[in-house]
Amino acid sequence: MSSAGESGSRVQQMRAKAQDLKQAAERTTDPAEQRRLKDKARRLDRQSEQESDMAAGDIYPAE
Repeated sequence: MSSAGESGSRVQQMRAKAQDLKQAAERTTDPAEQRRLKDKARRLDRQSEQESDMAAGDIYPAE
């Protein structure tokens, strides 16, 4: 598999994990746990976006 393919697969996995975390946050009734899960999902979303941009050759952060 090419490095671009590996990166794309990794990005897909990170996005899927972020979606799972968001769904888990919606199901929990504990506000602290809900906040923790949402924060982790946001971090994964940002990281997957950065990796996707880097794989596409766009290495400059969006402002």
